[in-house]
Amino acid sequence: MEHSYSAEVIWTGNRGAGTINYRGYDRTWDIAVPGKAVVHCSNDPLLGGDPTKMNPEDLLLSSLSACHMLWYLHYAANAGLIVSSYRDSPIGVGEVEKSGAGRFLSATLRPEIALNAGADLDLAHDLHHRIHAVCFIARSVNFPISYAPTFRAT
Repeated sequence: MEHSYSAEVIWTGNRGAGTINYRGYDRTWDIAVPGKAVVHCSNDPLLGGDPTKMNPEDLLLSSLSACHMLWYLHYAANAGLIVSSYRDSPIGVGEVEKSGAGRFLSATLRPEIALNAGADLDLAHDLHHRIHAVCFIARSVNFPISYAPTFRAT
């Protein structure tokens, strides 16, 4: 079944003279989706972007982590594992070539998951390896994703 997504990306970086020269405009924009909060964005701070705003790399890594989390919670519920909290601090590794072209080389998801006392930790760990086959975002990227979960009993 095919379905579509839409968004509006609106450049907000015109200082009044447009793209008169490379340093004459800001690399800022808004992401607007009807009925949802606007997300104010900038490019990577390494490229002069605003470090207080989300950049494309932040958004991709966050999307990957969120998709993984949602599938993990789904699989845990189906397996009878009770998750009481889930927090991820993913790390993405990228490179920029001499030409300026960049890409992600890898990502490591590092979720901290609280499970009920006595939970099957082997099963809890193994669920992570099932997700890549179904996660929309993970299936859409071309770099390796690894998992380094930690578990604690509640």
